[in-house]
Amino acid sequence: MALTSGDVDLDAFTELLTPRGLRALAEAGELAGADPVAAATTLRKTYDAALTSAALTQAGLRQRARAKFGADADRMFFTPHGLEQATRTEVAAHRAALLPALLPTQAPALPPALPPSGARVVDACCGIGGDLLALARAGCTVTAFDTDPLTVAVARANAEAFGLGERVTVHVGDAAEVRPEEYDALFADPARRTGRGRTFDPMAYSPPWPVVLDLISRARLACLKVAPGIPYEFIPEGALAEWVSYKGEVKEATLWTGAGVTAGRRAALLPGGHTLTATGVTAEVGPPGRYLYEPDGAAIRAHLVGEVAELVGGRLMDPMIAYVTSDAPADTPWAARYEIEDIIPFSLKKLRAALRARQIGNVTIKKRGSAVDIERLRADLRLSGENTMVIALTRILDKPSVILCKPSSPA
Repeated sequence: MALTSGDVDLDAFTELLTPRGLRALAEAGELAGADPVAAATTLRKTYDAALTSAALTQAGLRQRARAKFGADADRMFFTPHGLEQATRTEVAAHRAALLPALLPTQAPALPPALPPSGARVVDACCGIGGDLLALARAGCTVTAFDTDPLTVAVARANAEAFGLGERVTVHVGDAAEVRPEEYDALFADPARRTGRGRTFDPMAYSPPWPVVLDLISRARLACLKVAPGIPYEFIPEGALAEWVSYKGEVKEATLWTGAGVTAGRRAALLPGGHTLTATGVTAEVGPPGRYLYEPDGAAIRAHLVGEVAELVGGRLMDPMIAYVTSDAPADTPWAARYEIEDIIPFSLKKLRAALRARQIGNVTIKKRGSAVDIERLRADLRLSGENTMVIALTRILDKPSVILCKPSSPA
């Protein structure tokens, strides 16, 4: 029986790596966007059904992967599940660049003549290899494992595609059998999908959370990729937890542990490379000012709203809501700024009247601390007009409120 992962077959994938298979893949790439039946009919004139299917599947995955991998996607190989879990190139590179700074300077496993970037890293559950590529590009020698033979074949092919085969070794193996103490650093990206879809429970990760904790407890330096919504009680004591945002969208959280790690919380913004670290500051609570700031999601996840408020000289309108306000404009990459036009108690009738008076025909609706269904509200507003507005549904000192505002350009 052929081994499969999603819509990819191991035998067909192996053939895809042959000169004939690569020609089929190139032709499938040229047919991207064409009618699927017509594309398959065209390829079947030259190739058998299995290779045709593999080539078209791979070409389609490459198209989808460009959003994560850019131009690299056109040289890479994927499985559907592997692409879903794979780390975006910029995020993986950011993480790989942190490793030398956190690696213990006197790690016994690191030969004196070997620079930190040459660290030996074990990737305990490598998937299709997005992270091992970043680590190898950063100069690390990577030994990787995955339980699925097809995924291992894909990861190997990706390393070879970028000339990194000498730095990367990929094996079929269970993460529970990895010996992290034999390497300078451990990287682990547990699968966060079950048969019912994505899971947010670390105990349902694969490998399970207890196995992950055992691995990082034995590693000199460990880097663990987790979902950004990981409950704080699962973060190991002494870990440095970093939430990463890419172009305004929170992509992941990373937990670093080891002798060279200082415990704490921080956030990172990509592609700009900005970082914000917890200082313990507590934001004041006060009345609304002229400006509203919406902190980046990474700062919110890292509980750094107080630090963002300090950056803009602002305060919270409600102690439990992550909206910041100030009297004067301030620029920061850590928050979007809006100029407040009005604040009204939440009432569909009053909101509809306020928008009608301003001839608002299009609204961007945001909410924090509100149970209102945004799409239903949008329909109920029955908007008509030429102007646009941002409205924020929230609570201000426990009173349901609507903030009417507009984007504020940097001063």
